[in-house]
Amino acid sequence: MRLPELRVLGVDPGLTRCGLGAVQGRPGAPLSLVDVGVVRTPAGDDIGARLVAIEREIERWLDEHRPDVLAVERVFAQHNLRTVMGTAQASAVAITCAARRGLPVALHTPSEVKAAVTGSGTADKKQVGLMVTRLLRLTAMPKPADAADALALAICHVWRGGSAGRVAEALARVKASGAVRRDGRGTAL
Repeated sequence: MRLPELRVLGVDPGLTRCGLGAVQGRPGAPLSLVDVGVVRTPAGDDIGARLVAIEREIERWLDEHRPDVLAVERVFAQHNLRTVMGTAQASAVAITCAARRGLPVALHTPSEVKAAVTGSGTADKKQVGLMVTRLLRLTAMPKPADAADALALAICHVWRGGSAGRVAEALARVKASGAVRRDGRGTAL
């Protein structure tokens, strides 16, 4: 059975630079670049205005590219509280935009994304950028790193999230068919 293609919008959240990258593909097949870019907001601007600017651009991307799912970097603890707060706020804007449209959102950790794209959860930004360039058959590495990271999130979701979603759907079908008893033990199929 051939898996359907998935269009994923990757979001590398940030207040100053929010990376956006759309990819289309399926596990085991070549991926294709749909679009890549970065939303920039001036650090001196009011936080509300910055979040609205990010929201507008994400909404524009959703209208233009019509993804099947959003893949957003999971916020993780950092030493710089200001940075983690800005990342969390931009992430919440992306999740809200998707929720308004009924689009599923997948959260992926930075190490999960690095491992999916490079084979190592500890890869540096240059390694991620080089692999994104190779996987999407680009002539140049996406710049800045936020753009490459957004594409890496989308690639990670096509490869990992798509299969996890199919497993969840299969389990739901089995459960709905009555093949699983109340105690959670399956019956012979």
